[in-house]
Amino acid sequence: MKINKEVRQLSREMLRASFTDGQLDSGRIASLVDSLIARKPRNYTNVLKNYRRLLRLEVEKRHARIETVSEVDRETSLTLVANLKKKYGSDLTTEFVVNPQLLGGMRIRVGSDVWDGTVRNRLEQLQQQL
Repeated sequence: MKINKEVRQLSREMLRASFTDGQLDSGRIASLVDSLIARKPRNYTNVLKNYRRLLRLEVEKRHARIETVSEVDRETSLTLVANLKKKYGSDLTTEFVVNPQLLGGMRIRVGSDVWDGTVRNRLEQLQQQL
């Protein structure tokens, strides 16, 4: 979807107005969408689509997916979550996933940031070098 400057600016303004105390506020989001639909400015459907995309990206920034080969003990998971919350903020949500295909190690994804310390990744890198 190609968006023009006006659509991009309006959707970014809406995103900035969607926060209360540094966190997304669902009530504000609903009122912003309702007021936009009521006013129906030019290209408002494109504004809504881009706003939805920006909200999705913002939610992904606040969610960590941690993949390991086996279950992580409670102490390690608490330490890991505490360190991630220091870096990304206290409103970070976490999801632990067991993925035996990794062979060993851990992969962490927060938004577009990925830390891949898995054996599978190292083997693939080695294969590409050879």
